[in-house]
Amino acid sequence: MNLNELRNRAYKTARDHGFHDEELSNEHCLCLVISELMEAVEANRKGKRANVDWYNKKIANSRICQGLVPDTPKEIGFEVAYNETIKGSIEEELADAVIRLLDLAGLRNFNLNRFSPVYVVSRKKTFTENIYAIVKEIMDRKYSLEEQVNYVITQVFALADILGVDLLWHIEQKMRYNELRENKHGKKY
Repeated sequence: MNLNELRNRAYKTARDHGFHDEELSNEHCLCLVISELMEAVEANRKGKRANVDWYNKKIANSRICQGLVPDTPKEIGFEVAYNETIKGSIEEELADAVIRLLDLAGLRNFNLNRFSPVYVVSRKKTFTENIYAIVKEIMDRKYSLEEQVNYVITQVFALADILGVDLLWHIEQKMRYNELRENKHGKKY
């Protein structure tokens, strides 16, 4: 996994979609990471998990995804499958948190291939306690911002591992989805 390549892709997509039309503070960017983690908590409370098998079947069996429907781009089939099977899930929200961190790293030109051997997440903690531990690390500025971004990405990947989630796959899918979206994804910022 080359996080610097993902960083470049996330940053380019965000820039191309208007998210960097104005200068944003680090605090602004980190708050949006926290908001994604809180959305993961809400997805967990609702029991919303991605249905990857159903997603893959929908993609494989979609006439649109196979290019068999004239005048309908393949991307429409992908968006429909994604919205029906992954959107709003714990997996998507964790991927969103990492994508926001990747974007911040791209904005600030941070090197991301540094992994932390220390984890604040644990199998002994509840999902919510693990998210709290990650948010606490975001708020604790005992490291440089570059070290902090690397560390938090490591923690989210560790949590995904505890959950049995292929987070890299979900990041790839969400980045593909984001590349198809409108400017600022239809939001103010």
